[in-house]
Amino acid sequence: MAIPRRRGVVGHRGQFFDDEITTINGLYITSRPRTWLDCARKMDIDEITVVADHLLRIPRPEFEGRSAPYCTMDDLEEMLDRHWGTPGIRKARLALEQACVGADSAPETRLRLALKWAGMPTAEVNVPTELSAGVVRQSDLAYREWRVAVEYEGEGHSDPEQIVRDIAREEDFSRAGWILVRISKRHMRNDARSAVAKVRRVLEQRGWAPK
Repeated sequence: MAIPRRRGVVGHRGQFFDDEITTINGLYITSRPRTWLDCARKMDIDEITVVADHLLRIPRPEFEGRSAPYCTMDDLEEMLDRHWGTPGIRKARLALEQACVGADSAPETRLRLALKWAGMPTAEVNVPTELSAGVVRQSDLAYREWRVAVEYEGEGHSDPEQIVRDIAREEDFSRAGWILVRISKRHMRNDARSAVAKVRRVLEQRGWAPK
């Protein structure tokens, strides 16, 4: 098949297995695992990790109408094994090593990675935490040993009703002896330096020290 040569279109040749091609409204497209691998040609490792986390996340059926993730770790690992010599494969492997199931958004993944590269301890991702009898809260990141929770708050948190819920959540953590660190878009500028500094400061207050 000839490579498409049209204005604004860049064609590429590649090897595709049958299950790596699907259709949407009659249009042939690559499957999600294959598209993820192809992105590794151009994206850096952290960007590919953001995509992997999105594919691996467990959806919330009440909001999304689906109960299964788009991909499993096995799906992505199989894609790597199939195309071991393709451009970007090394970056994709490194990205999959640091990917995880649980992140609900790209900013959450970027925050987790920024903290990881800054030498912070490994946090639990979106794990329900029982704060007291009958009170269970789930933060984006949790450092259970130091009772520090981290929450990335996007634009949706400016809604008046959401503000009320956020205050209640913070009060629940506080009553249980936890500190809830709230991170916004502003903290994520300049490679998330402000976010890292804010989390580091609270962890050190709780007794954590870098090794």
